[in-house]
Amino acid sequence: MNGLPEKELDRLRKYDTPTICNVIEVFDVQPRNVGYANETIKACFPEMPPTVGYASTATWRSDAPPTDGIAYGSMGDQLEAFSSIPGPPVVVLQDLDEPTSAASFGEVMCTTYKTFGAIGLITSGAARDLDQVREIGFPAFSNGAIASHGYGHIVDVHLPVHIGGLPVRPGELIHADCNGVATIPDSIADQVADVCDDYVAAEQIILDYLNSGNITTEGFNDARKACLAELNALTDRVQSR
Repeated sequence: MNGLPEKELDRLRKYDTPTICNVIEVFDVQPRNVGYANETIKACFPEMPPTVGYASTATWRSDAPPTDGIAYGSMGDQLEAFSSIPGPPVVVLQDLDEPTSAASFGEVMCTTYKTFGAIGLITSGAARDLDQVREIGFPAFSNGAIASHGYGHIVDVHLPVHIGGLPVRPGELIHADCNGVATIPDSIADQVADVCDDYVAAEQIILDYLNSGNITTEGFNDARKACLAELNALTDRVQSR
């Protein structure tokens, strides 16, 4: 699996995750109600810019001790798996406990991941050490915060997982920000950034009208029609490639 060049990932980081989701819809490669996590997965640091990288997956438990008695015994395996990821790793941890029993990550784990090249972390479980993780500039996403790590341990690494209703495969391209988490299909990953500016420009037709200071219902309807015409033309260009 080949990842995008860093300059292409930087282009994707220019846009928020809702714009990325909108543009994916233009390609019509998947149903519109898939490809993104639900509201249970929230940015721990909403002020941070979009995180764009490739999923390094693992499963996690904290409600009971690991069978081998080693709390972080599989973490080395996960770090080694970074080498098989096609670009900058985003750690994706599925918490297997229902309900979440304790935090899935804290300062030490995030510092370790960052030191070994990861650029962020997403978990269906909970966070802790939020001040310290913010201080090291490590974007993180979770279902909330819990003070203790309980019996936290990694169960398996480098396998398909689910976070917030979103299936994530190892090496899948992730885009995440204060609005939530989404995956970008491999088949269009190298084209999404090319379409974002045109999509934003089409939406701007309505926004410019609404901010013009001289609005009417008729004028709004005309602006909306102009926006839809641009989006339809964009869709035709994209899908005719």
